[in-house]
Amino acid sequence: MSKPDDALALLVVMDGGKALRRAVELVFGSQALVQRCRVHKQRNVVEHLPKEKQGQAIWRLRAAWSKAHPKDAEKELHSIVKWLEGISPMAARSLREGLEETLTLQKLGINTRLAHCLSSTNMIESCFSRTGSMTQRVKHWRDGHMVLRWAGATLRRAEKSFRRVRGFEHLAQLEEALCENNILKAA
Repeated sequence: MSKPDDALALLVVMDGGKALRRAVELVFGSQALVQRCRVHKQRNVVEHLPKEKQGQAIWRLRAAWSKAHPKDAEKELHSIVKWLEGISPMAARSLREGLEETLTLQKLGINTRLAHCLSSTNMIESCFSRTGSMTQRVKHWRDGHMVLRWAGATLRRAEKSFRRVRGFEHLAQLEEALCENNILKAA
């Protein structure tokens, strides 16, 4: 496996899988910045809470992530960790793990609309879900070529229902921020 070009700068949006995180580190090293999926993080935290505290946790997390300044968001998230300690240490630990990576886009100063769209894995999961629903009835896959043909065909079909990325006009800003961050890390 070859190492990526030195000028390459990537944003990887992912859930908290340790093996996946390790693979990103091995393949891309410091050239990839990780944005943890906020939807997965919220779900992981909330599942450790009693029903009567789940709604409050959700609005507190969303309020923290909506803060304009990343330092304010981080401070609020740490206060949520303290609040969770008294209710469920498991929920607090879940939030604490990878907390800073839920703020990557904010730290890069990315437009709020684009950041909201890229702060979860929903786009790719929607694509996979559509592909899965189109292939679920296939019982016998003849060979790898058939799998590739079906994957291509179902992705092309799913593509027709894709919508424009909200905030797409700010993708150049994201590219610039990633490249700048990569240069700073190299220095």
